[in-house]
Amino acid sequence: MFSSEMNKKRELSLKKVLDAIKADGGTTILSTGITGDDARLAKAVVDVGVKLLEPNHPAVALARGYRGVTNMHDAEQIRHEVPMSDMINVVRGVRNVVGNDIFITVGIPGGFHELVPIEIPDEVFIELSTVGANGLHTHKSSLEDLCELVKKAHKYGLLVDAYIAHPDDLHTFGIGARTPEEVAKVAKDMEGIGVDMIGLMTGMSYEGAAAGEIHPIVKERLQALIESVKVPTLAEGGINISNYTAFANTGVNILVIGTAIDDMVKKAAQDAVKQFIS
Repeated sequence: MFSSEMNKKRELSLKKVLDAIKADGGTTILSTGITGDDARLAKAVVDVGVKLLEPNHPAVALARGYRGVTNMHDAEQIRHEVPMSDMINVVRGVRNVVGNDIFITVGIPGGFHELVPIEIPDEVFIELSTVGANGLHTHKSSLEDLCELVKKAHKYGLLVDAYIAHPDDLHTFGIGARTPEEVAKVAKDMEGIGVDMIGLMTGMSYEGAAAGEIHPIVKERLQALIESVKVPTLAEGGINISNYTAFANTGVNILVIGTAIDDMVKKAAQDAVKQFIS
């Protein structure tokens, strides 16, 4: 593979991200869930200003009803069963309708902390890059595994966004860090191996947070990430219409929003259908 050409591809992809952050005043959104895996809804959110999209295999498992799953918790248990070809086709379809200016990062079997061993052959990286992916969305739980993915993704022109998680999270969605100090250290280590964007899982439930606010523990962890690295930062988990402003005010660059949009789309569909059958 021609490294200079793939480096250029990554530079152009990163420019899409940086331009989106700048255009939205320092904090933009990465739309995922149903808006990342359904081309019609991907185009709908792009038409109103979304510039970053994320199809991923748990969301596709849920959208396609693999094993009869009807909620994201159950989808996480069987995400590794989603055929790699499905993820490639999802990226191809979304790219076809949103055009070339939109940044697409994709989660695939093997890119998360999977329940079974999943090998990602070079051909998958090549095909993802060819059909229009700009990045690889990852949730690996060890720096060593993440480093391996970064090297392969970069070789084929893909950026990597990776995440820091809390050791007590229900699902393992990144490298564990319990304290703000540990968050900062892990973030620096991730930046050191070449991770292009670093996120924090913020969906842990803490009591005592006022409506529309972020719990102080989550805020401290997020601030530790933001202050420790120079690459774009993300927050993912528990972000909704009521607390969006509080998250944006932390200075994080990208807010990953999936479930909140999914729930609103589902409610809108129910309300629309009720008008026809009432």
